Amino acid sequence: MMETQIKNQVNIPNKRYFSIGEVSQICDLKTHVLRYWEQEFSQLDPIKRRGNRRYYQQKDLLLVLEIKDLLQNQGYTIEGAKTKLESNSSPTPIEGTDKQVIKQIKNDLEKLLATLNK
Repeated sequence: MMETQIKNQVNIPNKRYFSIGEVSQICDLKTHVLRYWEQEFSQLDPIKRRGNRRYYQQKDLLLVLEIKDLLQNQGYTIEGAKTKLESNSSPTPIEGTDKQVIKQIKNDLEKLLATLNK
């Protein structure tokens, strides 16, 4: 199974969904911090299923890591980080990490198609 590696040397396993516990471990954050950030950052909106269970996708993990970097490494306040993320939400060229994720998804889909065609 291939993993996506991002700029902070965090390996994101090639899975479709992650539990809040998995995200907590991968991103080195407490689960209550993730729940708080969901309230503060409208862009962070994991899928919720039975029992209000959260399921994060790879894009959510990348966003969590970006928020963490803004708050912990770059010294932004919550409001400053919100503003920064909102200004970044305009369409921009695909970055390297996004290209890796897209390439991996494409490879996975091609393997699935080959399996279905057998």
